[in-house]
Amino acid sequence: MARGNGLKIAVIGGGSSYTPEIVEGLILRYNQMPVRELWLADIEAGLHKLEIVGGLAKRMVEKSGLPIEVHLTLDRRKAIEGADFVSTQMRVGLLEARKWDEHIPNKYGVIGQETTGPGGMMKALRTIPVLLDICKDIEELAPDAWLLNFTNPAGMVTEAVARFSKVKSIGLCNAPIGLHKWLSQKYETDINHLYTEFVGLNHLHWVTRVEVDGVNKLAELLDKREEYSGKNVPASEWDLDFLRALDGLPSYYLKYFYMTDVMLEEQLEAMKSGGTRAEVVKQVEDELFDLYKDPNLQEKPKQLEQRGGAYYSEAAVNLMDSLYNDKRDIQTLNVPNGRILDFLPEDAVIEVNCVVTGQGPIALPVAHVPEHVRGLIHAVKTYERLTIEAAITGDRSIALQAMVSHPLVPSVNTGKALLDEMLEKNKPYLPLFFKS
Repeated sequence: MARGNGLKIAVIGGGSSYTPEIVEGLILRYNQMPVRELWLADIEAGLHKLEIVGGLAKRMVEKSGLPIEVHLTLDRRKAIEGADFVSTQMRVGLLEARKWDEHIPNKYGVIGQETTGPGGMMKALRTIPVLLDICKDIEELAPDAWLLNFTNPAGMVTEAVARFSKVKSIGLCNAPIGLHKWLSQKYETDINHLYTEFVGLNHLHWVTRVEVDGVNKLAELLDKREEYSGKNVPASEWDLDFLRALDGLPSYYLKYFYMTDVMLEEQLEAMKSGGTRAEVVKQVEDELFDLYKDPNLQEKPKQLEQRGGAYYSEAAVNLMDSLYNDKRDIQTLNVPNGRILDFLPEDAVIEVNCVVTGQGPIALPVAHVPEHVRGLIHAVKTYERLTIEAAITGDRSIALQAMVSHPLVPSVNTGKALLDEMLEKNKPYLPLFFKS
């Protein structure tokens, strides 16, 4: 990284509603991490949003008085060339594709969710080839850049990049930083006085240690059934006996696996009344972009925290700061396994605590992995690796194996029907599966 000249940062998917958060983070940390150029890149279909959110980004920088140049472009190669960091926040197929990721599984009595189950599989199939194409540009135009990926499904996308490109990449999620903010507020203590140990995969993790000011609070949190839940997951209540026996604070996404009947019922009811999460998100996004249009708005609006991915961008800026300044702090990231979880391949991407150095993250050993946790992690990782292979090859037989191996898909017949209908619906984004 060129310390003398300031940093160049490229955001792929710059027209995202999350962008004001990353702009705010870069402004607040300018003294530690001087940014010279911020490039917001998007595609033609996202131009309208790019111009709106780009206008707000420029007003935020102008208000700060900092010498950061904000560039808007539809040419991602221009954005990537010479970049120190490339951050990705894309949604291939836009919210319309997410809607079908949710609707179609529900038709078959299966959980419909954008990162978990059949919906997550479709999102991965759409996204992985696009990300790998972007990686070719990074290899050519910014070979020393770090790719910070929080495009979902983040674990699978990060693993595909790690295994099939030469790009230095790290995946991240908002759940760990969100949990820390929640714990900090609950116990009225500084975030730096918290320590949590994560084990698992992206959107499939357990927190097996929670220390607040040096005191272990895990048993207390489990006993009170207290949970940190995301805006995008209904807050159904856990069974207390089960929770106590779990030996770890479960990610709210684990409700799809442990409380499948309850979660499916909630989804079906939501579809009847107000629509799926995709429709809710579209409404929230429309309201946000109406706010962003205001020429007098010069800061990130509080309403952005109502989006399910609140704090994603804050997590990204934290990571940039630690890499740039060799801070050697601990962050929960998606990185190759190595030998951390001995029941998974070394190149499988997992979500664990890491020490972040100037040379990259170093995954920390995990103190405790309950036996039942190992089984579910292994099953879902098998599905993930098959999905990655299917995304790269366009092989329907491998895709069928992936679909049927997912724990939320009840049978071969259901899996095959789901796969056929969902591939057809995604045909414009999956050319590898429809070669003549």
